Amino acid sequence: MKHLLSIESLTAGEIEDLLVLGRRLKGLRSMPRHPTPLRGRTWALIFAKSSTRTRVSFEVAIQELGGCPLFLDVHDIQLGRGETIEDTAHVLSRYVHGAVIRTYAQSEVETFARVGTIPVINALTDDEHPCQILADLMTWAERLQAVTKKRPKKMCDLFHGKIAVFFGDAACNVARSWIFAAARLHFCLRLAAPKNHQPPANVLARVAKAEVIRFEDPRAAAEDADLLYTDTWISMGKEEEGQQRLHDLAPYQINTRMVHAAKPGALVMHCLPAYRGKEISADTFEAQANLIFDEAENRLHIQKAILSTLGH
Repeated sequence: MKHLLSIESLTAGEIEDLLVLGRRLKGLRSMPRHPTPLRGRTWALIFAKSSTRTRVSFEVAIQELGGCPLFLDVHDIQLGRGETIEDTAHVLSRYVHGAVIRTYAQSEVETFARVGTIPVINALTDDEHPCQILADLMTWAERLQAVTKKRPKKMCDLFHGKIAVFFGDAACNVARSWIFAAARLHFCLRLAAPKNHQPPANVLARVAKAEVIRFEDPRAAAEDADLLYTDTWISMGKEEEGQQRLHDLAPYQINTRMVHAAKPGALVMHCLPAYRGKEISADTFEAQANLIFDEAENRLHIQKAILSTLGH
Protein backbone atom coordinates (compact mmCIF):
# COMPACT_ATOMS: atom_id res chain seq x y z
CA MET A 1 0.00 0.00 0.00
CA LYS A 2 1.77 3.14 -1.27
CA HIS A 3 -1.16 5.57 -1.01
CA LEU A 4 -4.70 5.73 0.34
CA LEU A 5 -6.74 7.14 -2.53
CA SER A 6 -10.02 5.24 -2.22
CA ILE A 7 -11.75 2.33 -0.54
CA GLU A 8 -12.08 0.80 -3.99
CA SER A 9 -8.29 0.60 -4.30
CA LEU A 10 -7.90 -1.35 -1.04
CA THR A 11 -7.99 -5.10 -0.63
CA ALA A 12 -9.91 -6.77 2.17
CA GLY A 13 -6.57 -7.67 3.73
CA GLU A 14 -5.40 -4.05 3.70
CA ILE A 15 -8.64 -2.92 5.33
CA GLU A 16 -8.24 -5.62 7.98
CA ASP A 17 -4.66 -4.52 8.71
CA LEU A 18 -5.72 -0.87 9.11
CA LEU A 19 -8.60 -1.74 11.44
CA VAL A 20 -6.36 -3.92 13.63
CA LEU A 21 -3.63 -1.28 13.78
CA GLY A 22 -6.19 1.45 14.49
CA ARG A 23 -7.50 -0.52 17.49
CA ARG A 24 -3.94 -1.09 18.73
CA LEU A 25 -2.99 2.58 18.45
CA LYS A 26 -6.21 3.62 20.15
CA GLY A 27 -5.26 1.48 23.13
CA LEU A 28 -1.75 2.92 23.22
CA ARG A 29 -2.72 6.59 23.04
CA SER A 30 -2.25 7.33 26.73
CA MET A 31 0.84 5.16 27.08
CA PRO A 32 4.21 6.87 27.66
CA ARG A 33 5.88 4.81 24.91
CA HIS A 34 3.44 5.54 22.11
CA PRO A 35 4.94 4.60 18.69
CA THR A 36 6.46 7.52 16.78
CA PRO A 37 7.00 6.24 13.22
CA LEU A 38 6.81 9.78 11.81
CA ARG A 39 9.61 11.18 13.96
CA GLY A 40 11.61 13.70 11.95
CA ARG A 41 9.04 13.73 9.11
CA THR A 42 6.84 16.55 7.86
CA TRP A 43 3.44 15.90 6.30
CA ALA A 44 1.63 18.55 4.27
CA LEU A 45 -2.12 18.99 4.66
CA ILE A 46 -3.42 20.54 1.42
CA PHE A 47 -7.05 21.60 1.88
CA ALA A 48 -9.30 23.10 -0.81
CA LYS A 49 -12.37 22.33 1.34
CA SER A 50 -12.91 23.50 4.90
CA SER A 51 -12.98 20.96 7.71
CA THR A 52 -13.24 20.43 11.45
CA ARG A 53 -12.77 16.70 12.13
CA THR A 54 -10.46 15.95 9.20
CA ARG A 55 -8.02 18.77 9.82
CA VAL A 56 -7.87 18.46 13.60
CA SER A 57 -7.65 14.66 13.62
CA PHE A 58 -4.86 14.59 11.02
CA GLU A 59 -2.84 17.34 12.70
CA VAL A 60 -3.12 15.63 16.10
CA ALA A 61 -2.39 12.21 14.57
CA ILE A 62 0.78 13.41 12.86
CA GLN A 63 2.01 15.14 16.02
CA GLU A 64 1.30 12.14 18.26
CA LEU A 65 3.16 9.90 15.80
CA GLY A 66 6.19 12.15 16.19
CA GLY A 67 5.84 14.11 12.95
CA CYS A 68 5.24 17.73 12.03
CA PRO A 69 1.99 18.71 10.26
CA LEU A 70 2.18 21.60 7.77
CA PHE A 71 -1.26 22.99 6.93
CA LEU A 72 -1.54 24.52 3.46
CA ASP A 73 -4.80 26.21 2.53
CA VAL A 74 -5.02 25.81 -1.23
CA HIS A 75 -5.83 29.51 -1.58
CA ASP A 76 -2.58 30.45 0.18
CA ILE A 77 -0.29 28.52 -2.15
CA GLN A 78 0.34 28.78 -5.88
CA LEU A 79 -1.95 25.82 -6.58
CA GLY A 80 -4.81 28.21 -5.84
CA ARG A 81 -3.44 30.68 -8.39
CA GLY A 82 -3.16 28.32 -11.33
CA GLU A 83 -0.02 26.26 -10.70
CA THR A 84 -0.63 22.72 -11.91
CA ILE A 85 -1.15 19.80 -9.59
CA GLU A 86 1.77 18.10 -11.35
CA ASP A 87 4.20 20.93 -10.56
CA THR A 88 2.92 21.12 -6.99
CA ALA A 89 3.50 17.37 -6.57
CA HIS A 90 7.05 17.62 -7.93
CA VAL A 91 7.96 20.51 -5.64
CA LEU A 92 6.35 19.26 -2.43
CA SER A 93 7.90 15.83 -2.95
CA ARG A 94 11.26 17.57 -2.45
CA TYR A 95 10.16 19.30 0.76
CA VAL A 96 7.87 16.99 2.73
CA HIS A 97 7.48 13.29 3.42
CA GLY A 98 3.77 12.85 2.68
CA ALA A 99 0.62 14.71 1.63
CA VAL A 100 -2.95 14.66 2.95
CA ILE A 101 -5.24 16.20 0.33
CA ARG A 102 -8.85 17.36 0.76
CA THR A 103 -10.23 18.67 -2.51
CA TYR A 104 -12.99 18.41 -5.09
CA ALA A 105 -11.77 16.25 -7.96
CA GLN A 106 -10.62 12.67 -7.37
CA SER A 107 -8.31 13.14 -10.35
CA GLU A 108 -6.26 15.67 -8.37
CA VAL A 109 -5.25 13.24 -5.62
CA GLU A 110 -4.64 10.51 -8.19
CA THR A 111 -2.47 12.82 -10.32
CA PHE A 112 -0.50 13.99 -7.26
CA ALA A 113 0.14 10.37 -6.27
CA ARG A 114 1.17 9.39 -9.80
CA VAL A 115 3.53 12.33 -10.37
CA GLY A 116 4.94 12.81 -6.89
CA THR A 117 7.31 10.55 -4.99
CA ILE A 118 5.66 10.73 -1.55
CA PRO A 119 2.67 8.88 -0.07
CA VAL A 120 -0.71 10.55 -0.57
CA ILE A 121 -3.87 10.27 1.53
CA ASN A 122 -7.28 11.21 0.19
CA ALA A 123 -8.87 13.21 3.00
CA LEU A 124 -12.06 13.69 0.90
CA THR A 125 -12.96 14.29 -2.71
CA ASP A 126 -16.28 14.50 -4.50
CA ASP A 127 -15.92 10.80 -5.37
CA GLU A 128 -14.82 9.18 -2.11
CA HIS A 129 -14.16 9.70 1.61
CA PRO A 130 -12.03 6.65 2.50
CA CYS A 131 -10.77 7.82 5.92
CA GLN A 132 -14.33 8.36 7.12
CA ILE A 133 -15.51 4.92 6.04
CA LEU A 134 -12.50 3.22 7.63
CA ALA A 135 -13.34 4.99 10.91
CA ASP A 136 -16.97 3.90 10.49
CA LEU A 137 -15.94 0.29 9.97
CA MET A 138 -13.66 0.42 13.01
CA THR A 139 -16.54 1.79 15.12
CA TRP A 140 -19.01 -0.77 13.83
CA ALA A 141 -16.55 -3.61 14.49
CA GLU A 142 -15.96 -2.39 18.05
CA ARG A 143 -19.69 -2.44 18.79
CA LEU A 144 -20.25 -5.80 17.13
CA GLN A 145 -17.42 -7.32 19.14
CA ALA A 146 -18.76 -5.81 22.36
CA VAL A 147 -22.17 -7.37 21.69
CA THR A 148 -20.92 -10.83 20.69
CA LYS A 149 -18.14 -10.81 23.33
CA LYS A 150 -16.08 -12.91 20.92
CA ARG A 151 -12.73 -12.16 19.39
CA PRO A 152 -12.93 -13.29 15.76
CA LYS A 153 -9.92 -14.49 13.83
CA LYS A 154 -10.31 -11.37 11.68
CA MET A 155 -12.08 -8.12 12.57
CA CYS A 156 -13.67 -8.02 9.12
CA ASP A 157 -15.38 -11.36 9.80
CA LEU A 158 -17.69 -9.43 12.12
CA PHE A 159 -19.41 -7.83 9.11
CA HIS A 160 -20.35 -11.05 7.33
CA GLY A 161 -24.12 -11.40 7.06
CA LYS A 162 -24.78 -7.92 8.41
CA ILE A 163 -27.04 -5.31 6.82
CA ALA A 164 -26.16 -1.61 6.64
CA VAL A 165 -28.49 1.03 5.23
CA PHE A 166 -27.38 4.38 3.83
CA PHE A 167 -30.18 6.98 3.88
CA GLY A 168 -30.24 10.15 1.78
CA ASP A 169 -28.02 11.11 -1.12
CA ALA A 170 -26.72 7.70 -2.19
CA ALA A 171 -24.70 9.31 -4.98
CA CYS A 172 -22.48 11.26 -2.57
CA ASN A 173 -18.84 10.49 -1.78
CA VAL A 174 -19.55 8.83 1.57
CA ALA A 175 -22.16 6.52 0.06
CA ARG A 176 -19.78 5.55 -2.75
CA SER A 177 -17.09 4.59 -0.27
CA TRP A 178 -19.67 2.50 1.62
CA ILE A 179 -20.53 0.76 -1.67
CA PHE A 180 -16.90 -0.23 -2.21
CA ALA A 181 -16.56 -1.31 1.43
CA ALA A 182 -19.56 -3.62 1.08
CA ALA A 183 -18.00 -5.15 -2.02
CA ARG A 184 -14.68 -5.77 -0.27
CA LEU A 185 -16.04 -7.06 3.05
CA HIS A 186 -19.13 -8.96 1.90
CA PHE A 187 -21.89 -7.33 3.92
CA CYS A 188 -25.23 -6.21 2.51
CA LEU A 189 -25.60 -2.49 1.79
CA ARG A 190 -29.02 -1.00 1.12
CA LEU A 191 -29.26 2.44 -0.46
CA ALA A 192 -32.41 4.27 0.62
CA ALA A 193 -32.74 7.20 -1.76
CA PRO A 194 -35.01 8.66 -4.45
CA LYS A 195 -34.20 7.79 -8.06
CA ASN A 196 -32.41 11.07 -8.73
CA HIS A 197 -30.07 10.51 -5.76
CA GLN A 198 -29.02 6.94 -6.50
CA PRO A 199 -25.39 6.27 -7.50
CA PRO A 200 -24.46 6.35 -11.19
CA ALA A 201 -24.75 3.11 -13.12
CA ASN A 202 -21.00 2.99 -13.73
CA VAL A 203 -20.33 2.94 -9.98
CA LEU A 204 -22.74 0.06 -9.39
CA ALA A 205 -21.30 -1.78 -12.38
CA ARG A 206 -17.91 -1.80 -10.62
CA VAL A 207 -19.43 -3.80 -7.72
CA ALA A 208 -21.79 -5.96 -9.76
CA LYS A 209 -21.14 -9.05 -7.63
CA ALA A 210 -21.68 -7.25 -4.31
CA GLU A 211 -24.94 -7.23 -2.35
CA VAL A 212 -25.75 -3.55 -2.93
CA ILE A 213 -29.50 -3.02 -3.21
CA ARG A 214 -31.37 0.17 -4.12
CA PHE A 215 -34.57 1.11 -2.26
CA GLU A 216 -36.95 4.00 -2.83
CA ASP A 217 -39.02 3.01 0.22
CA PRO A 218 -36.93 4.01 3.25
CA ARG A 219 -38.89 1.95 5.76
CA ALA A 220 -38.53 -1.19 3.66
CA ALA A 221 -34.79 -0.54 3.50
CA ALA A 222 -34.62 -0.27 7.30
CA GLU A 223 -36.34 -3.59 8.03
CA ASP A 224 -34.12 -5.92 10.09
CA ALA A 225 -31.03 -3.77 9.43
CA ASP A 226 -28.04 -3.87 11.77
CA LEU A 227 -26.80 -0.35 11.02
CA LEU A 228 -28.56 2.84 9.90
CA TYR A 229 -26.27 5.50 8.48
CA THR A 230 -26.68 8.99 7.08
CA ASP A 231 -24.77 12.07 5.98
CA THR A 232 -25.66 15.72 5.50
CA TRP A 233 -28.02 16.27 2.57
CA ILE A 234 -26.30 19.43 1.36
CA SER A 235 -22.58 18.83 0.91
CA MET A 236 -20.04 21.53 0.10
CA GLY A 237 -20.55 22.64 -3.48
CA LYS A 238 -24.25 21.66 -3.46
CA GLU A 239 -25.60 24.75 -1.70
CA GLU A 240 -27.47 26.01 -4.79
CA GLU A 241 -29.47 22.78 -4.81
CA GLY A 242 -30.28 23.10 -1.10
CA GLN A 243 -34.03 23.64 -1.16
CA GLN A 244 -34.65 20.98 -3.80
CA ARG A 245 -32.51 18.50 -1.89
CA LEU A 246 -34.39 19.15 1.34
CA HIS A 247 -37.64 18.49 -0.51
CA ASP A 248 -36.44 15.35 -2.29
CA LEU A 249 -34.74 13.76 0.71
CA ALA A 250 -37.25 14.62 3.46
CA PRO A 251 -38.77 11.08 3.49
CA TYR A 252 -35.29 9.60 4.06
CA GLN A 253 -34.65 11.02 7.52
CA ILE A 254 -33.40 8.58 10.15
CA ASN A 255 -35.96 8.83 12.94
CA THR A 256 -37.83 6.70 15.47
CA ARG A 257 -39.91 5.09 12.73
CA MET A 258 -36.79 3.88 10.92
CA VAL A 259 -35.12 2.70 14.12
CA HIS A 260 -38.21 0.69 15.08
CA ALA A 261 -38.19 -0.99 11.65
CA ALA A 262 -34.57 -2.05 12.08
CA LYS A 263 -33.27 -4.98 14.09
CA PRO A 264 -33.58 -4.55 17.89
CA GLY A 265 -30.42 -2.84 19.10
CA ALA A 266 -29.53 -1.57 15.62
CA LEU A 267 -26.84 1.10 15.55
CA VAL A 268 -27.26 4.60 14.13
CA MET A 269 -24.21 6.40 12.80
CA HIS A 270 -23.59 9.80 11.22
CA CYS A 271 -20.29 11.07 9.82
CA LEU A 272 -21.00 14.68 10.94
CA PRO A 273 -21.66 17.56 10.75
CA ALA A 274 -25.25 16.70 11.70
CA TYR A 275 -28.26 18.88 11.00
CA ARG A 276 -30.88 17.71 13.48
CA GLY A 277 -34.38 17.76 12.07
CA LYS A 278 -33.13 17.19 8.53
CA GLU A 279 -31.19 13.99 7.77
CA ILE A 280 -31.66 12.76 11.36
CA SER A 281 -34.24 13.65 13.98
CA ALA A 282 -33.00 15.39 17.13
CA ASP A 283 -34.22 12.63 19.46
CA THR A 284 -32.60 9.88 17.38
CA PHE A 285 -29.31 11.77 17.29
CA GLU A 286 -29.28 12.30 21.03
CA ALA A 287 -30.14 8.65 21.69
CA GLN A 288 -27.13 7.57 19.61
CA ALA A 289 -24.80 10.47 20.45
CA ASN A 290 -22.22 8.38 22.32
CA LEU A 291 -21.78 6.09 19.34
CA ILE A 292 -21.66 8.97 16.86
CA PHE A 293 -18.96 10.75 18.84
CA ASP A 294 -17.04 7.48 19.25
CA GLU A 295 -17.19 7.30 15.45
CA ALA A 296 -15.78 10.83 15.23
CA GLU A 297 -12.99 9.97 17.69
CA ASN A 298 -12.03 6.94 15.64
CA ARG A 299 -11.08 9.23 12.76
CA LEU A 300 -7.97 10.03 14.82
CA HIS A 301 -7.06 6.41 15.48
CA ILE A 302 -7.65 5.05 11.99
CA GLN A 303 -5.74 7.96 10.47
CA LYS A 304 -2.84 7.14 12.76
CA ALA A 305 -2.98 3.62 11.33
CA ILE A 306 -2.96 4.97 7.78
CA LEU A 307 -0.08 7.37 8.48
CA SER A 308 1.91 4.67 10.26
CA THR A 309 1.43 2.27 7.37
CA LEU A 310 2.40 4.79 4.70
CA GLY A 311 5.02 6.73 6.60
CA HIS A 312 7.23 4.07 8.17
